[in-house]
Amino acid sequence: MPFALTWLPQVLRGAGLKVAESPGWADRGRAEMSTIQGVICHHTGTVQPGNMPTLRMLIDGRPDLPGPLAQLGLGRDGTFYVVAAGRANHAGIGQWRGFTGNAHFIGIEGENGGRPEDLWPDVQMDAYRRGVAAILIHSGLSVDMCCGHKEFAPRRKIDPLFDMDEFRTGVGAIMAGVGTVRPLIAAADDKGHPTIRRGGRGDNVKALQKMLKLAKVDGIFGPTTEAAVREFQRGKNLVPDGIVGPATWAKL
Repeated sequence: MPFALTWLPQVLRGAGLKVAESPGWADRGRAEMSTIQGVICHHTGTVQPGNMPTLRMLIDGRPDLPGPLAQLGLGRDGTFYVVAAGRANHAGIGQWRGFTGNAHFIGIEGENGGRPEDLWPDVQMDAYRRGVAAILIHSGLSVDMCCGHKEFAPRRKIDPLFDMDEFRTGVGAIMAGVGTVRPLIAAADDKGHPTIRRGGRGDNVKALQKMLKLAKVDGIFGPTTEAAVREFQRGKNLVPDGIVGPATWAKL
């Protein structure tokens, strides 16, 4: 039976963000959530290359802590990976604004090595701010109900290393409609080609797969198709975001 946070993908996509749903996410959780009171920001603290190498661990957990370890993972390219719709083991002992525990907080694990030299790509931080803003708006919460794990549990945690006051200022600006964010990609180009991305299905995806000369033309925009799109975009000096919008259709 699905848990309560099944609205997460829709809300994130509504904010113009890329979303990848992990298999079985809607039925995954330690238990049901209580009333959502906030969002806790984390970094994964892993240094492996790739976009979201920690995804499997977020789903399955670690030897010392069973999964899921967050509701959302945030890849280096700004993709939100939906891990769980129920309670996740991400917060531990701590408190923020009088609320404690995993039952009241949605956890987002941003893929980052967690060292001072591990920079956060602009596209990832932009998605982080926009995703948190969308969740807070949907939940009827103010921007001060977003905290870092280091603020929730200051004696135990250091993540994330970026400045949380500055982060909240950016989130608050987006919530107020005055923030500077990347413009949303147009829904279609002037020839009627719709913008498609991971999770899309249908004849337009099949046409794309044929143009990219993929071995499997099934009309499902999955990870293989997305990887091929990014490779194509890099070769054409486009932003390799894996989204096929007007600029990418023009090059195709």
